[in-house]
Amino acid sequence: MAHHVFTVGEANALVPTLTQTFQQIDAHNYQIREATEKIEVLDLLWGAAVRDPSNGDHKDYMTHRETVDRALRGIQRSIQEGVVAHGLRLPLGGIEEGLVDFPTTYQGRWVYLCWHMGEREILYWHETDTGFQGRQEITAAQRDEMGRDDPADLDDSELDF
Repeated sequence: MAHHVFTVGEANALVPTLTQTFQQIDAHNYQIREATEKIEVLDLLWGAAVRDPSNGDHKDYMTHRETVDRALRGIQRSIQEGVVAHGLRLPLGGIEEGLVDFPTTYQGRWVYLCWHMGEREILYWHETDTGFQGRQEITAAQRDEMGRDDPADLDDSELDF
């Protein structure tokens, strides 16, 4: 799979989209938590009987289940449209923590520009094998050099998405 090589400027241009995407994900997660709490209460009251259509609370139970399903689809759609469609990587824990990696090149190798929810611009990068803990601040010299290598000259097999 060919990966787009992001410059810091290109990555920064996507920060508003990512901010909106994670706000949508947070809203969907809130809906899931609220509906799940209501489902748990009905499960405690009725047990498996709430799944029977003749149960008085069955309709509410199903409404809450549909809310969860709809919110999960919303999260999937947000990730697809706001992250995957742009050629970005969600690292392990990325959805929960609001982390996104942008593939780029630096000194003849692949690295990731790293963004964390709440950051107004791309300030950090890390090696492909170090993750968030290996984040380093981008220097002015690195900013100018990142994303300038020809990706056709590099092996992208180390990119794990």
